[in-house]
Amino acid sequence: MPDKHISSQFDADLEHLSSRFFEMGGLVESQLTDAMEALSRFDMDLVEKVVNEEHRLNAMEVEIDAECSNVIARRQPIASDLRRLLAFSKGISNLERAGDEARKIAKRASRIANDTAGRNMNIAEIRSSGQMAGTIFHNALAAFARLDAVEAARIMREDEAIDEQYRAFVRKLPGYMAENPRIISSALDYVSIASAIERIGDHAKNLAELVIYVVKGKDVRHISRDRLEREALDD
Repeated sequence: MPDKHISSQFDADLEHLSSRFFEMGGLVESQLTDAMEALSRFDMDLVEKVVNEEHRLNAMEVEIDAECSNVIARRQPIASDLRRLLAFSKGISNLERAGDEARKIAKRASRIANDTAGRNMNIAEIRSSGQMAGTIFHNALAAFARLDAVEAARIMREDEAIDEQYRAFVRKLPGYMAENPRIISSALDYVSIASAIERIGDHAKNLAELVIYVVKGKDVRHISRDRLEREALDD
Protein backbone atom coordinates (compact mmCIF):
# COMPACT_ATOMS: atom_id res chain seq x y z
CA MET A 1 0.00 0.00 0.00
CA PRO A 2 2.71 2.60 0.78
CA ASP A 3 4.31 1.94 -2.62
CA LYS A 4 0.99 2.44 -4.34
CA HIS A 5 0.43 5.64 -2.38
CA ILE A 6 3.84 6.99 -3.38
CA SER A 7 3.18 6.03 -7.00
CA SER A 8 -0.14 7.87 -6.97
CA GLN A 9 1.50 10.98 -5.56
CA PHE A 10 4.19 10.86 -8.24
CA ASP A 11 1.56 10.46 -10.97
CA ALA A 12 -0.20 13.52 -9.56
CA ASP A 13 3.09 15.46 -9.61
CA LEU A 14 3.68 14.53 -13.26
CA GLU A 15 0.13 15.46 -14.22
CA HIS A 16 0.47 18.85 -12.55
CA LEU A 17 3.79 19.56 -14.25
CA SER A 18 2.37 18.46 -17.58
CA SER A 19 -0.56 20.83 -17.14
CA ARG A 20 1.75 23.75 -16.35
CA PHE A 21 4.06 22.90 -19.26
CA PHE A 22 1.24 22.92 -21.80
CA GLU A 23 -0.26 26.06 -20.27
CA MET A 24 3.06 27.76 -20.94
CA GLY A 25 3.20 26.25 -24.44
CA GLY A 26 -0.27 27.57 -25.19
CA LEU A 27 0.76 31.04 -24.09
CA VAL A 28 3.74 30.98 -26.45
CA GLU A 29 1.51 29.82 -29.31
CA SER A 30 -0.79 32.77 -28.64
CA GLN A 31 2.19 35.12 -28.57
CA LEU A 32 3.39 33.95 -31.95
CA THR A 33 -0.09 34.24 -33.46
CA ASP A 34 -0.52 37.74 -32.02
CA ALA A 35 2.97 38.82 -33.12
CA MET A 36 2.36 37.75 -36.72
CA GLU A 37 -1.06 39.41 -36.70
CA ALA A 38 0.53 42.58 -35.31
CA LEU A 39 2.97 42.48 -38.22
CA SER A 40 0.17 41.92 -40.72
CA ARG A 41 -1.99 44.80 -39.48
CA PHE A 42 0.61 46.88 -37.62
CA ASP A 43 -1.67 46.64 -34.61
CA MET A 44 -0.01 48.39 -31.67
CA ASP A 45 -2.46 46.92 -29.15
CA LEU A 46 -1.31 43.44 -30.13
CA VAL A 47 2.32 44.55 -29.96
CA GLU A 48 1.78 45.73 -26.40
CA LYS A 49 -0.01 42.51 -25.47
CA VAL A 50 2.85 40.33 -26.74
CA VAL A 51 5.51 42.44 -25.05
CA ASN A 52 3.70 42.51 -21.72
CA GLU A 53 3.30 38.73 -21.60
CA GLU A 54 7.07 38.30 -21.33
CA HIS A 55 6.96 38.74 -17.54
CA ARG A 56 4.35 36.01 -17.19
CA LEU A 57 6.40 33.62 -19.32
CA ASN A 58 9.56 34.31 -17.34
CA ALA A 59 7.75 33.65 -14.07
CA MET A 60 6.28 30.41 -15.38
CA GLU A 61 9.71 29.17 -16.48
CA VAL A 62 11.17 29.75 -13.01
CA GLU A 63 8.19 28.19 -11.23
CA ILE A 64 7.99 25.06 -13.40
CA ASP A 65 11.73 24.49 -13.29
CA ALA A 66 11.66 24.71 -9.49
CA GLU A 67 8.77 22.22 -9.39
CA CYS A 68 10.71 19.79 -11.62
CA SER A 69 13.74 20.01 -9.32
CA ASN A 70 11.58 19.43 -6.25
CA VAL A 71 9.89 16.37 -7.74
CA ILE A 72 13.23 14.88 -8.76
CA ALA A 73 14.64 15.46 -5.27
CA ARG A 74 11.58 14.05 -3.47
CA ARG A 75 10.67 11.13 -5.74
CA GLN A 76 14.09 10.18 -7.15
CA PRO A 77 12.58 8.88 -10.40
CA ILE A 78 14.45 6.63 -12.81
CA ALA A 79 14.34 5.66 -16.49
CA SER A 80 11.47 7.16 -18.53
CA ASP A 81 10.01 9.04 -15.54
CA LEU A 82 13.30 10.86 -15.00
CA ARG A 83 13.66 11.55 -18.72
CA ARG A 84 10.17 13.05 -18.79
CA LEU A 85 10.97 15.40 -15.91
CA LEU A 86 14.24 16.43 -17.54
CA ALA A 87 12.33 17.02 -20.78
CA PHE A 88 9.92 19.34 -18.98
CA SER A 89 12.84 21.25 -17.49
CA LYS A 90 14.65 21.61 -20.83
CA GLY A 91 11.41 22.15 -22.73
CA ILE A 92 10.33 25.20 -20.75
CA SER A 93 13.63 26.86 -21.61
CA ASN A 94 12.77 26.44 -25.29
CA LEU A 95 9.26 27.74 -24.67
CA GLU A 96 10.58 30.85 -22.94
CA ARG A 97 13.06 31.54 -25.71
CA ALA A 98 10.41 31.07 -28.38
CA GLY A 99 8.33 33.62 -26.47
CA ASP A 100 11.29 36.00 -26.56
CA GLU A 101 11.42 35.64 -30.35
CA ALA A 102 7.70 36.38 -30.64
CA ARG A 103 8.30 39.54 -28.61
CA LYS A 104 11.09 40.56 -31.00
CA ILE A 105 8.73 40.14 -33.94
CA ALA A 106 6.15 42.38 -32.28
CA LYS A 107 8.68 45.07 -31.35
CA ARG A 108 10.15 45.15 -34.86
CA ALA A 109 6.62 45.41 -36.28
CA SER A 110 6.05 48.51 -34.17
CA ARG A 111 9.15 50.11 -35.71
CA ILE A 112 8.16 49.26 -39.27
CA ALA A 113 4.69 50.71 -38.63
CA ASN A 114 6.22 54.19 -38.74
CA ASP A 115 7.77 53.67 -42.20
CA THR A 116 5.34 53.86 -45.12
CA ALA A 117 7.83 52.37 -47.57
CA GLY A 118 8.60 49.53 -45.18
CA ARG A 119 4.94 48.75 -44.63
CA ASN A 120 4.51 48.23 -48.37
CA MET A 121 7.39 45.79 -48.84
CA ASN A 122 6.67 42.36 -50.25
CA ILE A 123 7.24 39.99 -47.33
CA ALA A 124 5.51 36.88 -48.68
CA GLU A 125 8.34 34.65 -47.45
CA ILE A 126 8.08 36.04 -43.93
CA ARG A 127 4.33 35.51 -43.81
CA SER A 128 4.74 31.98 -45.12
CA SER A 129 7.53 31.11 -42.69
CA GLY A 130 5.56 32.58 -39.79
CA GLN A 131 2.62 30.34 -40.62
CA MET A 132 4.95 27.34 -40.90
CA ALA A 133 6.58 28.14 -37.56
CA GLY A 134 3.19 28.35 -35.87
CA THR A 135 2.20 24.98 -37.35
CA ILE A 136 5.34 23.08 -36.39
CA PHE A 137 5.37 24.65 -32.93
CA HIS A 138 1.81 23.43 -32.41
CA ASN A 139 2.72 20.01 -33.79
CA ALA A 140 5.75 19.80 -31.51
CA LEU A 141 3.56 20.45 -28.47
CA ALA A 142 1.06 17.87 -29.72
CA ALA A 143 3.85 15.31 -30.19
CA PHE A 144 5.04 16.12 -26.67
CA ALA A 145 1.55 15.58 -25.28
CA ARG A 146 1.18 12.22 -27.03
CA LEU A 147 4.86 11.26 -26.72
CA ASP A 148 4.75 10.57 -30.45
CA ALA A 149 8.31 9.99 -31.64
CA VAL A 150 7.30 9.52 -35.29
CA GLU A 151 5.53 12.88 -35.43
CA ALA A 152 8.50 14.45 -33.65
CA ALA A 153 10.86 13.18 -36.35
CA ARG A 154 8.58 14.59 -39.06
CA ILE A 155 8.95 18.06 -37.54
CA MET A 156 12.65 18.03 -38.40
CA ARG A 157 11.84 18.01 -42.11
CA GLU A 158 9.23 20.73 -41.73
CA ASP A 159 11.72 23.00 -39.99
CA GLU A 160 13.92 22.95 -43.09
CA ALA A 161 11.15 24.66 -45.07
CA ILE A 162 11.27 27.61 -42.66
CA ASP A 163 15.03 27.87 -43.12
CA GLU A 164 14.57 27.96 -46.90
CA GLN A 165 11.98 30.75 -46.69
CA TYR A 166 14.41 32.74 -44.54
CA ARG A 167 17.21 32.30 -47.09
CA ALA A 168 14.86 33.23 -49.96
CA PHE A 169 13.90 36.49 -48.27
CA VAL A 170 17.50 37.42 -47.47
CA ARG A 171 18.54 36.73 -51.09
CA LYS A 172 16.08 39.25 -52.53
CA LEU A 173 16.80 42.05 -50.02
CA PRO A 174 19.82 43.59 -51.82
CA GLY A 175 17.65 44.19 -54.88
CA TYR A 176 14.95 45.86 -52.78
CA MET A 177 17.43 48.13 -51.04
CA ALA A 178 19.19 49.06 -54.27
CA GLU A 179 15.88 50.09 -55.83
CA ASN A 180 14.73 52.09 -52.81
CA PRO A 181 17.38 53.07 -50.21
CA ARG A 182 14.63 54.50 -47.99
CA ILE A 183 13.57 51.02 -47.00
CA ILE A 184 16.97 49.95 -45.66
CA SER A 185 16.02 50.46 -42.01
CA SER A 186 12.76 48.51 -42.35
CA ALA A 187 14.48 45.86 -44.45
CA LEU A 188 16.89 45.20 -41.60
CA ASP A 189 13.95 44.99 -39.21
CA TYR A 190 12.35 42.42 -41.49
CA VAL A 191 15.59 40.41 -41.48
CA SER A 192 15.42 40.38 -37.68
CA ILE A 193 11.81 39.20 -37.87
CA ALA A 194 12.69 36.44 -40.34
CA SER A 195 15.56 35.38 -38.09
CA ALA A 196 13.24 35.29 -35.06
CA ILE A 197 10.79 33.09 -36.96
CA GLU A 198 13.62 30.75 -37.95
CA ARG A 199 14.68 30.46 -34.30
CA ILE A 200 11.10 29.67 -33.25
CA GLY A 201 11.26 26.79 -35.71
CA ASP A 202 14.53 25.72 -34.08
CA HIS A 203 12.89 25.71 -30.66
CA ALA A 204 10.04 23.59 -32.02
CA LYS A 205 12.67 21.20 -33.36
CA ASN A 206 14.32 21.10 -29.94
CA LEU A 207 11.00 20.16 -28.36
CA ALA A 208 10.62 17.38 -30.90
CA GLU A 209 14.09 16.07 -30.05
CA LEU A 210 13.06 15.94 -26.39
CA VAL A 211 10.07 13.78 -27.31
CA ILE A 212 12.38 11.25 -28.94
CA TYR A 213 14.64 11.39 -25.90
CA VAL A 214 11.74 10.58 -23.56
CA VAL A 215 10.32 7.80 -25.72
CA LYS A 216 13.51 6.16 -26.97
CA GLY A 217 15.97 7.11 -24.24
CA LYS A 218 18.37 8.43 -26.87
CA ASP A 219 19.89 11.89 -27.22
CA VAL A 220 19.34 12.79 -30.87
CA ARG A 221 20.81 16.28 -30.81
CA HIS A 222 23.46 17.00 -33.44
CA ILE A 223 22.83 13.86 -35.51
CA SER A 224 21.76 13.70 -39.15
CA ARG A 225 18.10 13.94 -40.04
CA ASP A 226 18.08 10.49 -41.64
CA ARG A 227 19.62 8.90 -38.54
CA LEU A 228 17.19 10.77 -36.31
CA GLU A 229 14.26 9.39 -38.26
CA ARG A 230 15.66 5.88 -37.94
CA GLU A 231 16.02 6.35 -34.18
CA ALA A 232 12.39 7.54 -33.96
CA LEU A 233 11.09 4.55 -35.90
CA ASP A 234 13.33 1.97 -34.25
CA ASP A 235 11.45 -0.38 -31.90
